[in-house]
Amino acid sequence: MRGVVRKVGRWRRILPIDEQLWMKFDLLRTLVRRDLEARYKGSILGNLWPLLNQLSQLLIYTYVFSTVLKVKLTTLKGLPANDFTFGLWLFAGLLPWIAFTGGLMQSANSVLGQPNLVKKVVFPLALLPLVPVLSTFIESSFGLMALIFFVAVTSHTLHTTLALLPLVWLTQLLLTAGLGYLTAGLTVFLRDIPQTLVVVLNIWFYATPLVYPASAIPEQWQTLVFWLNPMAAIAEVYRDIVLVGEVKHWGEWGVACMVATIIFCFGITVYKRLRPAFADVL
Repeated sequence: MRGVVRKVGRWRRILPIDEQLWMKFDLLRTLVRRDLEARYKGSILGNLWPLLNQLSQLLIYTYVFSTVLKVKLTTLKGLPANDFTFGLWLFAGLLPWIAFTGGLMQSANSVLGQPNLVKKVVFPLALLPLVPVLSTFIESSFGLMALIFFVAVTSHTLHTTLALLPLVWLTQLLLTAGLGYLTAGLTVFLRDIPQTLVVVLNIWFYATPLVYPASAIPEQWQTLVFWLNPMAAIAEVYRDIVLVGEVKHWGEWGVACMVATIIFCFGITVYKRLRPAFADVL
């Protein structure tokens, strides 16, 4: 931790960033740490629970789709053709989805659940929707490390494309934060937003090639799905980077980046417009 503090202090001296922005960054880091600690406070396994939850979903989906429904997957580059390979492929697609939906659902209630902070004049309300987004993203990193480990054991290699993961994370975070800002602001005035979001995400899940290969989508619809559904592109790029070692969806990824950026700008703009009325409503 001390090493991290020294690095942050060094960056503060190098980067021409306003001191108030650094103070907000420190506050955000503190809030995320407290949120992670509070989630599993008092439990024996602590922060291992996110990994166990993700692995349990992996086992359930692997059994249902590969054993019960007999969904077949073409052999991935460097990986043998068996149910374990299907499990890795499935897990690679579910990881960004779990982080996305978990962060979004919690962000929707982030302002509504903190009335005391909202009514404090000096508190930067722009940080509230970001806390659950970053906390859930950090939790998903445990599953990502497990995935990389299993792929390395199975294929006896670590793909150099793993260096591109931060760029995919940025796209994912922009999309999640943008929708998080939008739903957090609207939920203050429309309390049905979280319940509506559950229905929308359930439909969105099956409209995204997560538990079935993209090749199962009719060819005339594949381009439309990837261009209109940024999570489809993000999931496929995760699989390209971690499992295949070659990015095959550059175009789809580029479109997802643009869509995520537009959604982020729109979401934060709506949030800022609604923010002055939060205290009056709460």
